[in-house]
Amino acid sequence: MYENNNISALRARMIEENSKLGSPENMTKWWLLGTSGCHLCDIAEQLITQLQAVQRVTYEHVDIADFSEPLMMEFATTIPVILTPTKRLNYPFSVLDLQQL
Repeated sequence: MYENNNISALRARMIEENSKLGSPENMTKWWLLGTSGCHLCDIAEQLITQLQAVQRVTYEHVDIADFSEPLMMEFATTIPVILTPTKRLNYPFSVLDLQQL
């Protein structure tokens, strides 16, 4: 798990490329980074759904294919990735890992 100011900078870069992510309601959401056809991304989404049964979590699915190539390639080999406003968690992870975010 990554935890530092780099997460804020990373989220800012993503907002620059996808202004929808900069909306006030998205600023506190978790972002599930993935892409179409990614079966691990489907599993990650199921894990978030399981977590939502016991903890209030809102998230936005973010398709890395919508980013420029350099930003997309930053995640291409690590998706799915969870980005909270302050932390990054690369797959593989469990519901317990998500609870610690």
